[in-house]
Amino acid sequence: MQAALETTSDEPTARQQAVLDAVLALMVEEGDQLTMSAVARRASCSKETLYKWFGDRDGLLTATVQWQAARVRANNYDRQRLDAATLRKSLKDFAENWLSVISSQTSIALNRVAIGHAASGKSNLGGIVLANGRFAIGERLKPVLEAGREAGLLSFDDAETAFRTFFGLIGRDVQIRLLLGDALRLSRAEIERDAAMAVDQFLALHGRAQPAPKA
Repeated sequence: MQAALETTSDEPTARQQAVLDAVLALMVEEGDQLTMSAVARRASCSKETLYKWFGDRDGLLTATVQWQAARVRANNYDRQRLDAATLRKSLKDFAENWLSVISSQTSIALNRVAIGHAASGKSNLGGIVLANGRFAIGERLKPVLEAGREAGLLSFDDAETAFRTFFGLIGRDVQIRLLLGDALRLSRAEIERDAAMAVDQFLALHGRAQPAPKA
C-alpha cells in the first residue's frame, strides 16, 4: 500500500479535505458499501486522482481516519513554563475535542464499519482505526502528561497507564452506547461539563497540590 497521503505537508489540501469529508459522509449514509467510484462521484473527482493521492482503498481509509483523529489534540503550551492552569486547560481541550469527535455521526459510522471488518477479517480497517485513531491520539497527549510530571504538577509511574486512566474518565460508557444505537446526544454544554469533570477526577488521582521541587 502506498503512503496514505501524497502531499508535501502533514495537513491535507483543501481539495483533499473535501474528499475525506466525502468518505465520512458516505460512511454515514451507506456504511460498509464504500467504493472508490462512489467517493469519486461524491467528491467530483476522478478515481485516478484518488489513487494518485491515497494509493488504494486502504490508503484512503487511513487518511480519512487520520483526518478525523487530527481533530483531537491538546492546546499549545510552553513546556518550560507549564503551570497548573495551562495544564488543566490542555487536558480539558483534549477531553472536549475527543468527546465531540466520538459523539459525531461520522465517527460512529466509521467505528461501526471498522468493528464489522475486524470481526469478519474483511479488511484491515480495524487496525487502521486503532493505529491512526486511539494509538496516535495517545502519543499526542502523553507528552503533555510527561511535561506535567516534569513540572511537578502530576505524579504517575507510566505515561501510557496514566493516559488510559484519563481516556477512560473522559469516555466512560459514551462511545459503546453510541455504537450500539443509543440515541445519546451530547450538547456543547454537556461536553464541556463532562470534560471538566474528567479533568477534575484525573487530577484528583494524579495531580499534586503543590508542584514538587525540581532536583
